[in-house]
Amino acid sequence: MPELVAETQRAAILRAEIERHNEAYYRHDAPTIPDAEYDKLFRELQALEVLHPTLLTPDSPTQRVGAAPLKAFPSRRHGVPMLSLNNAFEPAEVEAFDQRVREGLESIAAVDYAVEPKFDGLAISLTYEHGFFTSGATRGDGATGEEVTPNLRTLRCLPLRLSGAGWPELIEIRGEVLLFKQAFVELNARQRERGDKEFANPRNAAAGSLRQLDSRITASRPLSFFAYGVGAGGDQLTLKTHGELMDQLAAWGFPVAEERRIVQGSKGLLAYFAEIGEKRAKLPYDIDGVVYKVNRLAAQTQLGFVSRAPRFAIAHKFPAEEALTVVVGIDVQVGRTGAITPVARLQPVFVGGVTVTNATLHNEDEVRRKDVRVGDTVIVRRAGDVIPEVVAIVPEKRPSRDLFGGEPLHPPFIMPKTCPECDSVIAKGVDEAIARCTGGLFCPAQRKAALTHFAARRAMDIEGLGDKLVDQLVDAGLVHSPADLYGLSMETLAGLDRMGEKSAQNLVAAIEKSKQTTLARFIFSLGIRNVGESTARDLAKHFGQLDCLLAADSETLQLVADVGPVVAASLAAFFGESHNRQIIERLRTAGVNWPEGVSVEAGPKLLAGKTLVLTGTLPTLKRDEAKAMIEAAGGKVSGSVSKKTDFVVAGEEAGSKLEKALELGVPVLDEIEFLKLLSEGTEQ
Repeated sequence: MPELVAETQRAAILRAEIERHNEAYYRHDAPTIPDAEYDKLFRELQALEVLHPTLLTPDSPTQRVGAAPLKAFPSRRHGVPMLSLNNAFEPAEVEAFDQRVREGLESIAAVDYAVEPKFDGLAISLTYEHGFFTSGATRGDGATGEEVTPNLRTLRCLPLRLSGAGWPELIEIRGEVLLFKQAFVELNARQRERGDKEFANPRNAAAGSLRQLDSRITASRPLSFFAYGVGAGGDQLTLKTHGELMDQLAAWGFPVAEERRIVQGSKGLLAYFAEIGEKRAKLPYDIDGVVYKVNRLAAQTQLGFVSRAPRFAIAHKFPAEEALTVVVGIDVQVGRTGAITPVARLQPVFVGGVTVTNATLHNEDEVRRKDVRVGDTVIVRRAGDVIPEVVAIVPEKRPSRDLFGGEPLHPPFIMPKTCPECDSVIAKGVDEAIARCTGGLFCPAQRKAALTHFAARRAMDIEGLGDKLVDQLVDAGLVHSPADLYGLSMETLAGLDRMGEKSAQNLVAAIEKSKQTTLARFIFSLGIRNVGESTARDLAKHFGQLDCLLAADSETLQLVADVGPVVAASLAAFFGESHNRQIIERLRTAGVNWPEGVSVEAGPKLLAGKTLVLTGTLPTLKRDEAKAMIEAAGGKVSGSVSKKTDFVVAGEEAGSKLEKALELGVPVLDEIEFLKLLSEGTEQ
């Protein structure tokens, strides 16, 4: 026993010393011992843990070593959604943001902002329970991400156990995984030595490294991390400002940006932007802008959110990167809504962190205005993840004559008269710059894209119906509109290429399952121009029933939040087409349905002012369906149970939320009771 006591003490000393060296190397870029000495300490700790397994702890540095390959990444739902930020590119947009903030806070004084670099990496959410790291996930779609916990454990800059004190029982830490510039150069050098493909840029390398099925590969990549906020559990912190939050994250052991600070008003924001812009090239990591956040947390709560972005924060992006290349051809593409877009085919050029071979020319008027022709040397711009575009030509580099001294080498671009996909007439609407194919659902380009959009996860969520299968169905003449999907048989599907009996059964089941949806999803699935997910939700909440939406005129449509004349015109045009209404009716006849809500004109909401929490799996309702029904009835859906919760709706495998509800005495409803509540309200 004395021997075990001594080795227990030695293991504790080794863990503390290794973590101290990790902090010096990864957080401060100031290693205190040579790599060989570090490896010696690491191997000694490993040997002790192998000899005495009881010494192995979840927060041991040895647990950062990669594990065996995983079969697939499980999904993980974030406790609080990971929202994106709105962007600003010009000083006037920053000044407008500051003006909106002051108006929202009813303040005439200069507002304090927390400012920091905008890292060009991969957004990550880390969950800590009782101070220990338990799981981590990518941003994903904002609500659900890919769980990459084993890979994140290999990042030595991440604390497996929080330092200090003051953390809630459960807290989500938000931040960015990235690859430092020098580490990226060294990684690509190793890739070249092994004859492997090099990475295009540090961000892609970081993202690819973190999404490895074999976490040992992730462990071999020198990834770094910076924390910049919190998700679930943040409301339990007794902090008053974002600046204090960043200091707290540092105290817990997280790397945070040294360049962060507090400034006042729009002048302070723009001065900081200029300062970081000058330092950008010298920073050890890539950034694509800076982030401004209202410093007072209470003010952030007061300002709230709009759609998928906060009102209290904005990203100020650096000017787009540009490069020169040559136009080798000009084609036209047919979009999902029939938009005809001229596209320049380019000599490959590296710009904005990627190799670009195509760039949009937007529309015929833009091509003529810029006078872009085949053979021209052009300036190509790519800003962030925006589609590359041709900014301008370089006139002095244009070939003036062909080899025989005749006419200019290439004539001006002329928009074709007919659609390259279906030979239908191409036409422009009144006061429209964009030309469109008039083929509608008869155009294969639109048909395929419309079907793919209809089946997408955020639309009707038909699992297994991807691009390649849609291509087969359309090319074989089996599907001409979304309604045709619901008439497909297993025998028909099994006869397609690479579609066995089991795959056909699964797809038929997925199509049948998709019949149970929500009104918001159905509206979004129709692919109406200018109607995204947020607008579809607003329409569903406002009208409650599809028939009410179908009967609405342009004036009525504009009563919906964030629906202006352009969106209203798109809706009116779409629903004004008889073939669109016919397809909608065929879909309903096929069995596509959703819980009908209550129109805003129908009177008071049954759940107005009520907060509900959903937990477990309900017998017939999907989580999104139940949420939509609650919101349509005026209620609010929360992700956690508290004394302010009015009801908890519980299904099978309900966990800690149900236990919390019983502990606090919050009423618990099953699905039948929930539906009764929706029909009768809370005054029973």
